[in-house]
Amino acid sequence: MPIVVVVGGQWGDEGKGRIVDLLARKAKVVARYSAGNNAGHTIVNERGEFKLHLVPAGIFYPEKTCVIGNGVAIDPEVLLEEIDNLEAKGVSTARLVVSDRAQLIMPWHKLIDQLDEKLRGDAAIGTTGKGVGPCFADKVARRGIRVADLLRTDEFAERIKTVLEFENRVITGVYGGDPIDFRDCLETYREFGRRLHPYVTDTQAVVLDAHQRGEYVLLEGAQGSLLDLDHGTYPYVTSSVPSSTSGGAAIGIGIGPTDIQRVVGVFKSYCTRVGNGSFPTELEGEIANRLRDHGKEYGRGEYGTTTGRPRRIGWLDAVAARYSVRFNGLSAVALTRLDVLDGLESIKICTGYELDGKIVNTVPASLSVLDRCKPIYEELPGWRKPTTEVRNFDDLPEQAQAFVRRVEVLLGCPVDLISVGPSREQAVIVNPIF
Repeated sequence: MPIVVVVGGQWGDEGKGRIVDLLARKAKVVARYSAGNNAGHTIVNERGEFKLHLVPAGIFYPEKTCVIGNGVAIDPEVLLEEIDNLEAKGVSTARLVVSDRAQLIMPWHKLIDQLDEKLRGDAAIGTTGKGVGPCFADKVARRGIRVADLLRTDEFAERIKTVLEFENRVITGVYGGDPIDFRDCLETYREFGRRLHPYVTDTQAVVLDAHQRGEYVLLEGAQGSLLDLDHGTYPYVTSSVPSSTSGGAAIGIGIGPTDIQRVVGVFKSYCTRVGNGSFPTELEGEIANRLRDHGKEYGRGEYGTTTGRPRRIGWLDAVAARYSVRFNGLSAVALTRLDVLDGLESIKICTGYELDGKIVNTVPASLSVLDRCKPIYEELPGWRKPTTEVRNFDDLPEQAQAFVRRVEVLLGCPVDLISVGPSREQAVIVNPIF
């Protein structure tokens, strides 16, 4: 049976959690492979609305095993709070497992993240301040602390002490901040370790065993591919290691790349971005406000799940999307929030960039060059009929069908699933993913 990867195709917030929640019906294992609680998923189901930051979106199916893989940076306080909130609302976390190889976000990571953004001033990256970047930096520098360390109570104190001596020198010497108290940190994390212990295991074995038994496995990424450390709009990207692209899925779970059969890219019918960085199709004014605030009265507007910050809004950028399709090796596209475009007289899609009088059909590596690119738009007619109740492709308004077909051509990838609302059943299945 296949292992399917779901990855964000744009700058994040594409609706990956909603797609994973829908596809999880068929999967036996749902696993998160990257990032940390700087990313979030909003899930709407019969129990209500849930905002998840670390727990995989498959948690609402009691028979599914949900995995937090080795590629995830885990803030234990956030994870335990999320577990408590789910249990309080009647959602069992008994089948949640956490990798013993995952990195831990420590108090110094969050403090350094915030101090560093302040030091950068106008050149700030626009991070969430959750400590994810410094955590991955420590991982690469080989001074990171892993879940396995947290459970070895006899060695944990010495491990914390050694690392904290270095981190406090950075905090006080580089940033002028106040040092972190060793004893407070140790006692707090020992309690975290006691509570997390029942969830911790070798998650690589969990996923591989399910795969070898012929069960469906769904791997969910976090953040968007255009925020990838290598292929995104550097330096305004995520620090996640492994990659936020489909290529990071195998590393972040501990499987071989040949074990993955399909990769589904999630794209909004328009674009959004949170934080700083290039955004060629960014809009201001009435259209931007209309798209951003669509459904706001139901808590669904374009505001960050993690930060609550208003998202930057733009038309669909097919140049960047096609670039994402290629380096992710996408098999299919899930197109979300088509209903947000309902009622617009016309809809624009960026089909190329104009740069110094020439047409560019790729995303430049240089940020300064990308900032000079002007979008070339193709304008399509909008539709008046609402799409929220549509469940079959042929029942969509003709103009909506034409929009989807044009997206397929521009991206060079079939649209197999269309989301027309936040609820699980508000979907048009064009071709089955599993």
